[in-house]
Amino acid sequence: MAKTAKTSNKGKKSKCSVSETSLDRLKKEYAKLQKKYSLPSFNELNEDFHIERVMDMETDFLIREIRRFMADKFSGYLRFAETLLNPANAPMFVFSFIRVLGSEEKKKLAEIYKKLAKIEVEIIEADLNFSEEKEAEFIRNSYEIWQEIKKDLSEILEKVKNNWDAKFETNGRGYFG
Repeated sequence: MAKTAKTSNKGKKSKCSVSETSLDRLKKEYAKLQKKYSLPSFNELNEDFHIERVMDMETDFLIREIRRFMADKFSGYLRFAETLLNPANAPMFVFSFIRVLGSEEKKKLAEIYKKLAKIEVEIIEADLNFSEEKEAEFIRNSYEIWQEIKKDLSEILEKVKNNWDAKFETNGRGYFG
């Protein structure tokens, strides 16, 4: 299927024929789901969860694949938060990071962990029992929660960056402590 696109060439507009891409088809399919279930925009989800990668897959269940991309990100951040809160066998970098955290940041991190753990349980539930409506509900709700988590994590990282040089010291024995 071809469509016409306007391009700019030094202020002049010309028309050129552009074939519909996989990404265009993905956006069209997503738009149907977005309208049906009041989901976040494609661009919003794509910015945070890289859902455009779904275009490389062939699926009858687009909404499930989008949820799975979201799940991958949530799981990664859950493991990161868990490592910071319980650093058994963690890399040295983690101990340096923890050392810079204040009590307020640790409390925020614990709240982030709780939110991510709850999302992880919902992911397992969604994997066990497919329902397009439940998938849509997960996408909608977890996207909103992610916006809160992102804000809190950004604040924590900013404080870590600001205090890094002050607390990141070596003791001369080849390890940080």
